[in-house]
Amino acid sequence: MLKGRSLIEPLNLSLEEMDELFSLAEKIEAEPACLQKSCRGKVLATLFFEPSTRTRLSFEAAMLRLGGNCLGFAEPGSSSVSKGESLADTVRTVSCYADIIVMRNPKEGAALLASRYAQAPLINAGDGGHHHPTQTLTDLLTIRRLKGAIGNIKVGFCGDLRFGRTVHSLVGALSRYAGIEMVFISPPELRIPEYLRGMLQKEHIPCEETGSLENVIGSLDVLYMTRVQQERFFNEEDYIRLKDSYILNGNKMELARKDMIVLHPLPRVNEIALEVDDDPRAVYFKQAKYGMYVRMALLASILGVNRAEYC
Repeated sequence: MLKGRSLIEPLNLSLEEMDELFSLAEKIEAEPACLQKSCRGKVLATLFFEPSTRTRLSFEAAMLRLGGNCLGFAEPGSSSVSKGESLADTVRTVSCYADIIVMRNPKEGAALLASRYAQAPLINAGDGGHHHPTQTLTDLLTIRRLKGAIGNIKVGFCGDLRFGRTVHSLVGALSRYAGIEMVFISPPELRIPEYLRGMLQKEHIPCEETGSLENVIGSLDVLYMTRVQQERFFNEEDYIRLKDSYILNGNKMELARKDMIVLHPLPRVNEIALEVDDDPRAVYFKQAKYGMYVRMALLASILGVNRAEYC
């Protein structure tokens, strides 16, 4: 269904295509041998110009579990970018060696630019504060698996909503589902960008903004926590002032519904207290595993694997 296509932002996929990916990911979760060796002989290149643990390793684990191989770099200093090579030349070169490319870059729009020069399908693994589509697929699959469906839920986003690319991508994706309500919890300096606020108003999606997590946590079906991202700040003093704005702890969890779930794209710093990890509603490490399943489904789909041959 996605054979040969690049993925730059969540809206590149229709709801039907996402539903097919989720169904395949669930099949893989239920039957680990499904698609095993289906990508034998294929090579994934991971080009990470910015640090990553979960995204890079989950993509590599996904490809290895599909029977393929991986190559790439985890930081730009180990590539010819450090010598001044352009992004266009990098992806042109890597396209000679790989069947599919996953790239993270700190500059907004870098993934779209790279996709225009790559001779292999390219997946955006994060471009600055812009998009992170495979994290969005991970988030949506987690909601679907643990809440039973993606629509008709109230989702709270807490923390850095201004720079958080995972928030931006997920807000855009959720806006296409029926019955969604959103609550944005942040200090004034880290509010959701104006373009997203305008999009939600245009689509008539109920949303509210607040500075108090305690006042709204009891009404949420899903709480999406984010860290205040030091790497996005130009002023160290602003980061220090804002970094502890919201800390989810046991006392706050007592105000939440018994069936609320807590998501976090990770890494966390101190915005979720360790005591919350033992709460069954804290599902962020389970969320990380769903990320591997959905990336397996995505890689197999883009590489044109015939599911019927393996599942």
